[in-house]
Amino acid sequence: MSNTGSLRRTERAPLSAAFTRDGVATAIAALLFTVILVSFRPFQPAGAEMTGDGGDIVNQLGFGSLGAISIFSLLAFADPRVVRSLLSPSWLLMLGFFVLSVVMATDPPSAMRAASFTLIGVLTMATILALPRDAEAFSKVIIFTIVVVIGLSYIGLIVFPHEALHTTDSLEPEHAGLWRGVFTHKNIAGPVMACFSFAGLYLYRRGQRLWGASIFCAAMIFMLHTGSKTTAGLVPFSILIVVLPSLIGMRLGTPILFALAIIAAAIGTLGIVFLPPVKHLAALYFPDLTYTGRTTLWEFAGEMLAKRPWTGYGFESFWGTPLLLNQEQPFDRAWDIRTIVHGHNGYLDIVVLMGIPALCVAVYTFLIAPLRDYLRIPLRKENIYLGDFFMMVVLFAALNAFLESFFFHRADPVWLFFVFGMFGLRQVSLRPMAVRGPS
Repeated sequence: MSNTGSLRRTERAPLSAAFTRDGVATAIAALLFTVILVSFRPFQPAGAEMTGDGGDIVNQLGFGSLGAISIFSLLAFADPRVVRSLLSPSWLLMLGFFVLSVVMATDPPSAMRAASFTLIGVLTMATILALPRDAEAFSKVIIFTIVVVIGLSYIGLIVFPHEALHTTDSLEPEHAGLWRGVFTHKNIAGPVMACFSFAGLYLYRRGQRLWGASIFCAAMIFMLHTGSKTTAGLVPFSILIVVLPSLIGMRLGTPILFALAIIAAAIGTLGIVFLPPVKHLAALYFPDLTYTGRTTLWEFAGEMLAKRPWTGYGFESFWGTPLLLNQEQPFDRAWDIRTIVHGHNGYLDIVVLMGIPALCVAVYTFLIAPLRDYLRIPLRKENIYLGDFFMMVVLFAALNAFLESFFFHRADPVWLFFVFGMFGLRQVSLRPMAVRGPS
């Protein structure tokens, strides 16, 4: 966000104010946020896969336009100081590993097409954060976006029930009746609605109580109908870890609890596969703990990683490729790895696709740097409220990534929100948040 110490108060009418430089910038940010979440193919279960096949002209033109508008907006409307600070050295190094994995892919042109959507998504989220000039403008952006996305999702349940709901005719008939709204899957709809609920709490805390409460309730109701038990459990957990220490005057408690939660999640998921003592204890006390067959995928990924630990297999060059299609499928394996599109663990997928060094950089960029930024947030009301919102998003997504894989996954809304939270924490930690009235 393009923050300054104070802003001049004007007496412009609301309509005329919308056509000022700041008003146009806010409108562009709201439009970008809405479009990239709704996507250019809403209510289409195959929409996510269409973004990377290189043959869909709608997505090509759409995302190309998003990239062009983002670049123009950064040059024309954003504060140059904010633009220069968008990417930290660790982020640049992380993107360097990402580009290297594209070069090392088995099909570099195809990987590059898919990677272009990822890079445009990152650029768009950075632009959304850079354009609003103050807390009020940022609130308008998220209110507009959430109202449109949630509104379309609820309307879809009535107007397009076959598309907005999982049905028995889909590839996963066991999910029949679960809500997905404008999104391609319940596992995307659930986390997005979780992030919307965090936004509602942020709006409520900063005084926009009607909007905040309405958004929080609408998002929570939709999320519960997606059937995602993991998401439903992580939402109150994320709110509690971030808000409670702040309310009792112990903000240092949030980074500590964040770190403990990540360590516990890592041990409780990947640890039962790759750490012998933990694996032994899990087999002894929790013999049926497989996370719906995910441990099978993680064991296989670990075996394959041992063959290429430092470089990985390249972007878009492992799951769902001929490399795995030609693998033999043991009769007792819980999941058929030949048909799996990702490893259901974002951290493991990073190391499989990019190598161990990339995972080390990712741990710092995705987990440690946000904690550092959170601790540097100026102790001003607007900065604290907004920082808490971004921290809830980052914590929720970071924990969710132990059971789902969305890192660098094209324009996946969950990945976009994770980027949104990390970039947002960096921006809100660097300078005081501007307000239009007394803070």
